[in-house]
Amino acid sequence: MRAYLNVWRLPSAPVLLLAGFAGRLPSAMVPLALLLMVQQSTGSYAVAGLASATLGIAMAVMAPVLGRLADRRSPRIVLLAEAVAYPALLALLAAVVLSGGSPVAIVAASAAAGAATPLVSGTVRALWARTDPGLRPTAYALDATATEFVFVAGPTTVAAITVLGSPAIAMAVAGVLAVVGAVGLATCAAMRSWVPAPAAGSGAFTTVLAPGMPRVLVSGSALMLGFGALEVAVPAFADRAGAPGLSGVLLAVWSLGSVAGGLWFGARVVSVSLPRQYRWGLLGVTIGMVPLAAVSSPWVLGALLFLGGTAIAPTLTVQSSLVGRIAPRHATTEAFTWLSTIAFGASAVGAALGGALIESSYGVSGSLVLAVVGAALAVASTLVPGLGRRPAGSPSREPAVA
Repeated sequence: MRAYLNVWRLPSAPVLLLAGFAGRLPSAMVPLALLLMVQQSTGSYAVAGLASATLGIAMAVMAPVLGRLADRRSPRIVLLAEAVAYPALLALLAAVVLSGGSPVAIVAASAAAGAATPLVSGTVRALWARTDPGLRPTAYALDATATEFVFVAGPTTVAAITVLGSPAIAMAVAGVLAVVGAVGLATCAAMRSWVPAPAAGSGAFTTVLAPGMPRVLVSGSALMLGFGALEVAVPAFADRAGAPGLSGVLLAVWSLGSVAGGLWFGARVVSVSLPRQYRWGLLGVTIGMVPLAAVSSPWVLGALLFLGGTAIAPTLTVQSSLVGRIAPRHATTEAFTWLSTIAFGASAVGAALGGALIESSYGVSGSLVLAVVGAALAVASTLVPGLGRRPAGSPSREPAVA
């Protein structure tokens, strides 16, 4: 626990953790709230799914653009602008849906709201990348654990608010949380110390092609493809086992296993190199997925999901450490947003492929096997030499601002 206390005592750490958690919750709340609100208003799951997917795609596509702007100017400017635009666009989206707007209008409003989603995750990780190197792994572990909590608390909060009120109220709560998170980060001491580092002449994909970044992005994409397939397979498994209500519980147990692993890993001092830690973490995730396709009981599946999940947060912690090390000094925020964007896209592809396999003769087992294949491909991609190499001219020790 001493390692966590040391991180917590950093001047801006409580703000990064608490405001970061609040600011990330909307990313797990709004897609579900929008899905429920549109379905209730239009009676169409097709329109609801399209609106939710459009919101997520717009968020993912816009994130690297905003990340690049944040690095060149300041994340503070971007966050404050989004703190104004995002709740306004969410209100517009809710008004369009509740007033019986056309599907085209609903999708357009969803795209606008998604594009204005506050750049919380990339900003928090970029600020952690500027902390003392000795505390950075523990900080990333806390960050990964908080992210897992987001995807447990977000949908649960939406479900509770919807039962007691309506999806529109859940969306309003998400808007308030987004403002709290964005403003909290924009006004913290670490942000006030941010010094923009413009890079003249850098191309649109300079950050993506920085030494080591392609391997991290490829491995992360393969891993998230596997996660997307697994997230579709678990509800289908529960449904075919005659216990559809357990699907949410099983996914929550999976996340809680990751939380437990992240908390354990963050308190450790590991002397192994980051690329090797990353490779072993991905291998652990792969091994944890292997037995899932042979399980027939939801209770056994839950136990295996918890055990296998313990490798996830440690792996994502090391992944963040790698990105923080190899990203160009002038493009840290952009690098983390690219990681999030690639992960979102790969997860969506995995979910689509997994769903297709479930509907085919391969069934749920086919989707679970796809999850294993994705994780295994992530391991294979790390075997290429050069992972974790610091770009030329990048400082070996960044100034600690958090």
